[in-house]
Amino acid sequence: MFRTIPPGAPACTVAAPSAPSASSPSRDGRGSLHALLLIGLGLALPALTACAAPTDVPAASAPRATASPKAAATPGGRTAVSKAAAAMPATRALPPVLVHKSPTCGCCTGWVEHMRKAGFTVQVDEREDLEPVKKRLGVPLGKGSCHTAEIAGLVIEGHVPAADIKRLLAERGDARGLVLPGMPLGSPGMEVPDGRVQRYTVERIEADGRTTPFATHGQ
Repeated sequence: MFRTIPPGAPACTVAAPSAPSASSPSRDGRGSLHALLLIGLGLALPALTACAAPTDVPAASAPRATASPKAAATPGGRTAVSKAAAAMPATRALPPVLVHKSPTCGCCTGWVEHMRKAGFTVQVDEREDLEPVKKRLGVPLGKGSCHTAEIAGLVIEGHVPAADIKRLLAERGDARGLVLPGMPLGSPGMEVPDGRVQRYTVERIEADGRTTPFATHGQ
């Protein structure tokens, strides 16, 4: 009744029912023939349905990639900066410094250069008599040095390291300034060839004029 599928034939090829022979009954055998045709069609329908099924998986069924929360890379290979980060304000500029010094003081000039290297803008006022300046700014008695500076309403007396001044500007409080009595070897502007640093203590001037230890340097 059905043709045999030869080896190598496409899997979706279905054999068609053969025509009835001349010896097949014309009327009495019609019921049997119809039954056989229906059975043949029932066997062929699953194969035809399988052939009609799509072979490609729909794109919607594939797992969808999610965007990484990290910043995307720019064409140049650099990580893109968020607008919020780009809008952050720059670091506040350091306040200017006014230094009162003698015209012939070499170590005072060295301290001025130290401050400039630390990022400060420094203006120099050269004068022979510094006592009126020290008195006006409230430098404590016995705590004087070779030069006196003014910065943001504070008094800085002597070879105070720039790092200590930046720290005081950040902390501030009710301090009136910093003092470093004398001229210790190795302090900024008083460097020596062998790099030795004499132990010294920078003092903080309190609101009432007292001084308290602020930072110690050297050995």
